[in-house]
Amino acid sequence: MTVTTWKDPAVREGYARIAQTGPFVYGLTNYIAANLSANVLLAAGAGPAIGAASDWTTTFPAGASAVWINAASLMSSDEESLRTVARTAHEAGTPWVLDPVAVGAGATRYDDFVRSLLEFRPAAIRGNASELIALAGGEATGKGVETTVDSAEAVAAVSDFAARIGTIVAVSGPVDYISDGHRTVEIPGGDVRLTRVTGAGCALGSLTAAAIFATGDPLQGAVVAHAAYAEAAERAGARTRGTGSFAVALVDELSLLNEPVE
Repeated sequence: MTVTTWKDPAVREGYARIAQTGPFVYGLTNYIAANLSANVLLAAGAGPAIGAASDWTTTFPAGASAVWINAASLMSSDEESLRTVARTAHEAGTPWVLDPVAVGAGATRYDDFVRSLLEFRPAAIRGNASELIALAGGEATGKGVETTVDSAEAVAAVSDFAARIGTIVAVSGPVDYISDGHRTVEIPGGDVRLTRVTGAGCALGSLTAAAIFATGDPLQGAVVAHAAYAEAAERAGARTRGTGSFAVALVDELSLLNEPVE
């Protein structure tokens, strides 16, 4: 297993490429996370569009640089909209990221629908340990959108799942792990307040989509996004006390990562 952090020059270069390429990233996400997701993308230098308005689902995925689908967007979008976006992205060759929010929390029909999206071959899947273990067919242990399993306990399941379906799988937690089924990268760091800000994990899915486009490599893109997020969270945590100021500082720090440290 390889340990990677923001100090890796390839990570810093990959993150800088987001601003240099300015990708258009289209997504469906839940209304709770939409604002933070858009601001995270803007902070990194990407251009976001979110939602299933009019014919966006049939046009934007084909023209976008990358796409992300947060399964909890079913709060305000119907199943056909999510399937249309996934199908259109797949057929157009647009890399897309799946965030299987709350899979394994007991909503069987919902879980089955989210699994059906795997047909459209996401470039990467990211979630917490309970969600990913359940999505892979393991025991469902999630409590709503919260995990009951540490990310380290999911490494074997994540690696096996990535190998079986031929995609990148990233599990978030105190330490993040990203695997293509053959190589697994460990990314330490971050701040516990990431778990206390609504939509922080969801926003990481959007950043992952942008980084995959910028790097041209799903594994490296996922590593870049997670390492940058961990670094920004650490910097934000070092200068704030509460969760509200932390959320604002997280976006600030993502926008400043490409600036020299004084």
